Amino acid sequence: QVQLTESGGGLVQGGGSLRLSCAASGRTSFSNHAMGWFRQAAGKEREFVAAVNWVKSTFYADSAKGRFTISRDNDKNTLYLQMNNLKPEDTAVYSCVAGYDYARLIRGEPDYWGQGTQVTVSS
Repeated sequence: QVQLTESGGGLVQGGGSLRLSCAASGRTSFSNHAMGWFRQAAGKEREFVAAVNWVKSTFYADSAKGRFTISRDNDKNTLYLQMNNLKPEDTAVYSCVAGYDYARLIRGEPDYWGQGTQVTVSS
């Protein structure tokens, strides 16, 4: 079992930056899981943002490429999402995910979900 707890969300002006963190806990080894981030804006469907597998290979949604960087620290059991040049359309609840199957995780079928952290970008 893995528990995921996000932090780092908040209110930021357009063009600003935020770094989200996701602390993983539980009996299962964090290093064996693919990890990622999804987001859901009010009134919209949840969408994939970024993912990283156990060998630290990364994959990004087009909307995140060039602005967001996903990384993980297996020693600290923590996943990060550095978000730069934020735009109002990035406003959403960002959720951390984990799973054994990288492809299924990217498709939105991870084994575990966090509760989410709100990111609000003002214009």
